[in-house]
Amino acid sequence: MSLQTMISTLSSGMLKSILIYVCTLVGALPLGLLVAFGRMSRIKPVQLFIKFYISVMRGTPLMLQLMVVFFGPFFLFRIRTGSSYRFAAVIIGFVLNYAAYFAEIYRGGIESISRGQYEAAQVLGYSRAHTFVYIVLPQVVKRILPAITNEMITLVKDTSLAFAISYAEMFTLAKQIASSHSTLMPFVVAGIFYYIFNFIVAFAMERCEKRLSYYR
Repeated sequence: MSLQTMISTLSSGMLKSILIYVCTLVGALPLGLLVAFGRMSRIKPVQLFIKFYISVMRGTPLMLQLMVVFFGPFFLFRIRTGSSYRFAAVIIGFVLNYAAYFAEIYRGGIESISRGQYEAAQVLGYSRAHTFVYIVLPQVVKRILPAITNEMITLVKDTSLAFAISYAEMFTLAKQIASSHSTLMPFVVAGIFYYIFNFIVAFAMERCEKRLSYYR
């Protein structure tokens, strides 16, 4: 296989990796906020359930979670899933996993805001919802952005774990090419792709951090 053909093949896999990345962020970022609210809930059963969910998601490998999501419907409920379910299983697994990590980041950011700001907003006539949206959330976003950036960079590399359920993203294609042609070149090309992807994400998030550094 020529280098040009190899790059072309891996590029199609890279598009699938990017799709996993984008879909995971679109699902996990808002879900993580809801999970954080549940984690801080005063309703004890809700709080305990969310703590258990976060503990499981953070305490077991993402690869194992993907396999449970993909094979679970058949082994638990005898529901047959076709190959079309493979992508959905990848997204469900990634979203559930990353929502748990984002939830703890959100929780840390929210709890870092002093109680006095809530009380001052109440005196000024703000409702709890308006206080959170207009006063608390902007400060939380600024404080948690470095931690969110780290998770987003990790997600770029974690997209390769989709190979666990044979979803043909870039790493899976690289393994197939390397195995059939007995060469390490596909891994080198894939590594370059991952590096460029991570560089773009890190650069974009760094720009966001600078724009939010309004005290400078």
